[in-house]
This record gives sequence, C-alpha cells and structure tokens, in this order.
Amino acid sequence: MDKQPDIIPYDQAPTLAAAFRARIKKSSNKIAYTQFNDATAQWENTTWGEMGEHVAKWQAALQKEGLNSGDRIALMVRNCKEWVIFDQAALGLGLVVVPLYVNDRPENIGYLLQNAGVRLLLIENSKQWDELAEIHDQLAGLLRILSLKPIGNAILQPHLTDVEQWLPQEKCELLSLECKPDELATIVYTSGTTGRPKGVMLSHTNIIWNAQAALKCYDVYPEDCLLSFLPLSHTLERTIGYYLPMLAGSRVAYARSIPELGEDLLHIKPTLLISVPRIFERVYGKIMAKLENDPPILRKLFNLAVSIGWKRFEYEQKRAAWSPDLLLWPLLDKLVASKVQAKLGGRLRFAVSGGAALSPNIAKLFIGLGIRIQQGYGLTETSPVITGNRLEDNVPASIGTLLPGVEVKIGEHDELLTRSPSVMMGYWDNREATEQIIDSDGWLHTGDKARIDETGHLFITGRLKEIIILTTGEKVPPVDMEMAIALDSLFEQVMVVGEGKPSLGALVSLEKEQFAALAGTLGLDPNDKETLKNKALLSALLDRIQKQIRSFPGYAQIHHVAVVSDPWTVEDGLITPTLKIKRSVVLDRYAELVDSLYPAS
Repeated sequence: MDKQPDIIPYDQAPTLAAAFRARIKKSSNKIAYTQFNDATAQWENTTWGEMGEHVAKWQAALQKEGLNSGDRIALMVRNCKEWVIFDQAALGLGLVVVPLYVNDRPENIGYLLQNAGVRLLLIENSKQWDELAEIHDQLAGLLRILSLKPIGNAILQPHLTDVEQWLPQEKCELLSLECKPDELATIVYTSGTTGRPKGVMLSHTNIIWNAQAALKCYDVYPEDCLLSFLPLSHTLERTIGYYLPMLAGSRVAYARSIPELGEDLLHIKPTLLISVPRIFERVYGKIMAKLENDPPILRKLFNLAVSIGWKRFEYEQKRAAWSPDLLLWPLLDKLVASKVQAKLGGRLRFAVSGGAALSPNIAKLFIGLGIRIQQGYGLTETSPVITGNRLEDNVPASIGTLLPGVEVKIGEHDELLTRSPSVMMGYWDNREATEQIIDSDGWLHTGDKARIDETGHLFITGRLKEIIILTTGEKVPPVDMEMAIALDSLFEQVMVVGEGKPSLGALVSLEKEQFAALAGTLGLDPNDKETLKNKALLSALLDRIQKQIRSFPGYAQIHHVAVVSDPWTVEDGLITPTLKIKRSVVLDRYAELVDSLYPAS
C-alpha cells in the first residue's frame, strides 16, 4: 500500500502552537520524538500525547513566573525533546522564544539576553552554568534561570533552579493563550559574521507559511524519520527539521553529538536529513582520504560507480538519453554505492543541504552513489527557505526553483531580491537595519548576487560584500575558491586573503593526521611549531592548492599560503555557530601573519 501524507492544513494551524495541538489530536499515540537517555544508556520514544502532557506542565510553571504575553524567554539547549517542550509551552502562552547557540561565547550570550530583554533563561547543566560565570552580573535582570539538570552551587543564585523542582507534579491542562498569527513568535539572532548580531523577528505566519510551502514541494509522510543534528537555534533546522515534521506527523530523532553521528545514523536509519554543507564536506574528505590508500582497482571501481550513478541520475532527471552503461548500475550499486548508503543508515530517501553553498563536486559524488541531496537557499530573514531543488527536478549546481508563493527578482548589481509572506517582520529594536534590507515595496535585499536560467533555476554567483579587490583592479569572490580548496581533505579550514594586495594568499588550518603524514614525507616534525613555516611544507601546500583551483582565472590564483596552528572555533570568536568564517575578525587576529605573506607590499 502506498504511503499517504497526513499534513495538517493551514486553516487548522494558523499558529505554531495550534499546529502542535492539532498534531496531538490527530496522532496522540504515535511516536513524535526519539532521543538517547544518558542515565539508562537507551534510546527512548515519546508520543505526541505524552508531549502534550509535558508541555501542559511547563505552561503551568511558566504561568507562575509573572510573565506577560509578548515577553521574551530564551533557551540555550542542545537538540532534544525538552527544546520542543519549552518552545511549545512558551508559544502556547503568547511568549516570544529566543533560541541561543550552546557553543556561543559568553560575552555574546550576555549581549543577546540584554538586547532582547529576556526574562527567563533555560540552560542544560552545571558545565554550562560555569561557562557563563563571566556574565553572571548580566543575568541579574532575569526573573528565572532554569537548568535541565541540578546545579550544585544554585544557592549562590536565588533565581536559579532545576526543572524537576520547578515543574508541578500534578497533571495539567494544555493551554491555548497564544497571540494572533501575524504577531511575533520568535527572535532569532543572525550569526554576526560582521558586527553585532541582529535579532530577526519572525511571526507565526512567517514560519508556518514557509513550512507549508515546503510541504507542497516535497512528499513527507508519517512513516518518515528525520535525524536532527543541525542546531535548532538554526532557522533551517527549526522550520524544516521541527515544525515541518510536526505538520506532516513524522518522527524526529535527536543525534547525540556530531562525533557520534556515524553511530546514530546506523541505529536510527533515518529517511530524511537536513544539513549544512560542512557535514557533507567532512564525509567527502574521509572518503577521498580512504581512496588514496586503497588499491588502484578499488579506486577505479569507486570512480566508475560514481560516473555511472551520475549518468543514471541525469537519465532519471530526463536530461540525458539512456546509455548501455546503465546496465552496470545494479552491480556497481551492490559492490560500491550500497555500502556508502549503509553508512547513512540505508533508508535515506533524500537529504537537504542549506545554510551555505554546496560544492557541485561533492553533490555529484553523493548523487552518483544514489544519495539524493537537494540543495536549497534561504535566509534567517525569510523563515528561511526561498528556493529548493525538487527530487524530480534537481540541478545540483543551482539553488533550485522558487517555493510556491515566493517572488524574486534580480536587482541592481545582480542582487537577488525576494518578497513573500515568510519575509521577517523586521530586526528587533533596529529600524535603520530593517529599512536597509527591506525596501518600501517590501522587497528583501539578500546581499547575494544571482542569475536565473531559462528553466527557472537560480544560481548564486557571489556576495555583494564578500569581494576581494586586488591592486590590479581584479575583483575576486573568495568563497568559491575556499570551497574548491577545501575539497582537498588536508585543508580543514581556508580563508582567501588579498584585499588591496597585488595577488591572493590563503590562511589554512590542516587536518591533524594528514598534516602529520605530509610532514613525515618531507622529513619534518609535525609537533614542531616551526614546521608550519617550513618552505618545503608551504611549497607542498601551494602545489595542492593550485591543483584545486586550476579552473579559476589566472588572476584568481593563490600565490602565498600561511598555516594557522589551531583551527578556528566558535569559542574563540573566529567562526559563527553556523560555521561561517568571520572574515574581519580573522583578518584582525592574524594581521601580522597576513602581512608576512606580502613582505614587499
């Protein structure tokens, strides 16, 4: 029997809390969430009905805190069912949810809490509380600080308590006191690659409309299972990995951590995945590194599988004629492709990649192996999805076609502009920034350059502001080059530099094991910091970089390279929680190193 969708229609779900209640009514006894219990070392299921009971208790407790509709409450918790419970309890009371990244820096957390006027904060445990020690004075304005697990020194902070003590023991009634659909549901702070983060104000309508539009493009069923690992504070994961499955009645399982993702994929066997390109890049890097050590015959077999698999994909997409080569696919699938598919659980119907550009080479490898990756595009400011590739119309080099109801146009300097019901209400307490991004006709200026082909597929061609201008007058968009270089798994992170210089250079961090192997072949000690400056090493790195960017114009070649000793992290403020490089911050931090690349300039 064919699977049938069970989508909650828009008129039954005008708000996010109404959608939650409608799903409970439809699917009370069905599994909603699966997560690992550290105490019992077991995976545990929670039904929709049980979720409703949990939310009702949290609502009863929240009502005792003296909060009013429209008040902001924040959470800094990794993906888990408690994230959803907190969110739904708040939304059902008309409160505004402010999600925070668990790995963000304390000074930034303090700024966000004060900027949004947050009244209540949910954290995870003692470790997180200790990490916030430097901003304890900035927490004084909070009515309540909650921790999912007990905190030993809670007595030192009168507003701090653990959730178990805070929640009522008796059964409570699920409430529906939420605001109107077009009123504020959440404030989501942008990553802040330049300057202070801005608070994106999204209404219930913004988010619900976006999730419903996505469901018109992709078939999602109650039998589907999505493995959630991209942070729920990321709007792509929240809209498409949480609210969309709720509307569709699908199960969501929460991965334990990124290091354990491989094991979790094997256990959960998801049918759907949502990810940023970095995850696919890491898997690609591991595959490439393994191939380098495989016998030539296995490398040929692998490459043949990808090649024939890609031909099969192009044939299925009606972009190529049938070829006798395709008769080899069942054998290649059994010998090669199915083994890679099995590492992702073996049941994956498709994966969505968003948040940044996915390299066409990476997409081609996975698609060639029978793993369907659909690249999309959007912004936090658009709730977030604007475009997406469809299963039956997938052009991996593109960001897909428009969601139904979304408008776009190409503006001045080829900038992509968009307009739809999912465009944000504005930036929190920042009218000037709002007016800079949304014009008087309601068009949101994305800051991305784009083109649209005759089939309606959109292609991002660069960023208006992320352009390096050389003293030769040449303009170079660095992101495409960085993506190309990072396809070599030796390079963990890459940032192209050269603004105001005669030629381009690159700052790189290296994958430890591969760096050690390369240093060994050069007779160098990988544990000696001076090795990072060794001319033989830098020459070898430049050779590998040049191989990756051969297809770029002559003026867009890397002539200098410098190695940073430690990878850039969220904690040191050099990348955002969504793993985007803070270019200006990195340039400030490594100003001397960059200058050393251009001794004569």
